[in-house]
Amino acid sequence: MKTVQPPLLNRELSLLAFNRRVLSLAADRAVPLLERLRFLCILGSNLDEFFEIRVAGIKEQLRAGVAPAGMMPPAARALLHQVGDEVRALIAEQYRLLNDEVLPALARKGVHLVRRTDFRPDERAWVARSFERDVRPLLTPIGLDPAHPFPQVVNKSLNFIVELAGKDAFGRPTSIAIVKAPRVLPRVFRLPATVSGDGHSFVMLSSVIHAHLGTLFPGREVVNYAQFRVTRDADLWIDEEEVKNLRQALQGELTQRHYGAAVRLEVPTSCPDHLAAFLLRQFELGDGDLYRCDGPVNIARLAALIDEVDLDELKYQPFVPGLPAALRGEGGILAAIRNGDVLLHHPYQSFDPVVEFIRCAASDPDVVSIKQTVYRTGVNSVLMEALVEAARCGKEVTVVVELMARFDEETNINWAGRLEQAGAQVVYGVFGLKTHAKLALLLRRETDRSGRVRLVPYAHLGTGNYHPRTTRLYSDFGLLTRDPVLCADVAAVFMHITSLARAGKLRQLLLAPFTMHRQVLARIRRESRHAREGRPARIVAKMNALVEEGVIEALYAASQAGVRIDLVVRGACALRPGVRGLSDHIRVRSILGRFLEHHRVWLFANDGDPDVWLSSADWMGRNLFKRIEVAFPVRDPEQKRRVVDEGLLRYLTDNRDAWTLRADGSWVKVRPRRGARQRSAQAELLQLLAAPRAEVAADESESGRRRSSRKRRTR
Repeated sequence: MKTVQPPLLNRELSLLAFNRRVLSLAADRAVPLLERLRFLCILGSNLDEFFEIRVAGIKEQLRAGVAPAGMMPPAARALLHQVGDEVRALIAEQYRLLNDEVLPALARKGVHLVRRTDFRPDERAWVARSFERDVRPLLTPIGLDPAHPFPQVVNKSLNFIVELAGKDAFGRPTSIAIVKAPRVLPRVFRLPATVSGDGHSFVMLSSVIHAHLGTLFPGREVVNYAQFRVTRDADLWIDEEEVKNLRQALQGELTQRHYGAAVRLEVPTSCPDHLAAFLLRQFELGDGDLYRCDGPVNIARLAALIDEVDLDELKYQPFVPGLPAALRGEGGILAAIRNGDVLLHHPYQSFDPVVEFIRCAASDPDVVSIKQTVYRTGVNSVLMEALVEAARCGKEVTVVVELMARFDEETNINWAGRLEQAGAQVVYGVFGLKTHAKLALLLRRETDRSGRVRLVPYAHLGTGNYHPRTTRLYSDFGLLTRDPVLCADVAAVFMHITSLARAGKLRQLLLAPFTMHRQVLARIRRESRHAREGRPARIVAKMNALVEEGVIEALYAASQAGVRIDLVVRGACALRPGVRGLSDHIRVRSILGRFLEHHRVWLFANDGDPDVWLSSADWMGRNLFKRIEVAFPVRDPEQKRRVVDEGLLRYLTDNRDAWTLRADGSWVKVRPRRGARQRSAQAELLQLLAAPRAEVAADESESGRRRSSRKRRTR
């Protein structure tokens, strides 16, 4: 009897499939070596968050006796078992690539990660001196006994368990000690060129401590030892009924994140079984929560090595983001916007115009007000400094800071404090709903043709964060406009967020959690109606994740009506494509390459009058119902053509970085047909939009001069 597949794919397994695709980039020998190492580190970081949030959430629901959505407790426990098997297969391949391919290939290029067993005498002597000078003073070994219970271990921190023979200084046969690696020390040290002979040799802190563990316990024999790392539940919980001040409540909660319930224990493959069992008991974990690693348990920390190696041939070819023709003239950013809307496509085009747009708040005496949303912005942000300066200059500055942006809460709290000190009005969005919309609005005094002075709005709307660093890594669209209707909608959204008043009827924007879900469904159903009537009908959409059941059901119905649907989904996708009678006309693909695909673009054919949208929102329940999100239309014909070409169609012809989703939930790498040329959307967009090579060479020369200057200053 044939098994009937459920209509939806599991989200957790889909996320792990995404990470399998990330791992494929580390395995791709066409990818530069240091970038392959970076993808191994990204996988490590992704798995950390997967356990901190997704696995931790399922475990917490099971502990509370509440079944996760859509499954009974036995099914949830079976899912955790399947997740464990999938993760173990992932990390086995991750460490195989690290040990057998990436590190040996880097060594052949002169970049060495020196293991303690391979120290030469001069390297061993340098490591010993560094240990005595920089590491030992910060170590506090804890010998376990009733007066020295198992210590608190911070989430994802590096630690060592040591088994000792003999008796302690008081004549007692204590046998277990714990050594915490100091969190203030770097996890990777560069060996001096005078010692290594090449200037590109590194040693991990774990190796430095390993080599000297015995010296921490004089008079005792170290019988066994192992690194270990525990991953904890890192989601924050705030009681909506009890909290009076979100910022204060979060500050108190952040410290507890480091000590949430344990969900995963990592040890090296060499860790003795009895020590692993001892650690599992301490963290109240089961055997299924143990993960053995054939190398450093904190693999994500190897990213520090990548940043230290100054060999461009081992990294992606550098590029200088381009500028649209409209911004290459004189007159400044606002003058350019007065001549027409400006569409920016990052990272291929520069984010600097957006920064300059915000800087106008401080430098232009006619700009009297600025409002902006902040979700992720980074610790060091020229954009945020511009907002602080604008407030200091006496402008009316209102900033909606999302304090609950996961893992950026502390950074955003700090920026909120600085903004308030500078005189800005800071609000934290709508309690219980994350503010994820990407909006900025300037008001400027301008004289019209009749000589009257009026306030003219200028707006920026985007699909990505106001984060100058990630705009060099993430693909996103941004629109700079002074369209009065669109700007009025942006102003209404800010008024809604700050005043908590009901949002008025918006003329162009779709706003979650109010109209967006309903309007997306209406547009999908319109395509279904057109298909049934024999009119042109098509949907093409790109996003980070697709898991919302209502949208998926509408897409299934559209497919059954004959609508041709192409979806480009980077991460989790619960929709099952290509199922006869259900989703015959739906194709799903994923693009993974040098840049993180981040923009959300929707195209509805609309009977020959394409309806094109850009949005901050994925088609997920949290985005459509639990966040403040916006989607905005692209109306200018040339910009609409650009968005469709650059944001959708090129991804549908990609045969270099693309994967396709099968009905059974597996992903298959797309290969060029025999005789066809290889096509990469990201490579084509770099060629199309980035600055010419002459500008790249000039930028590289300037970067080289800055690096040389820094080296001279630090000698």
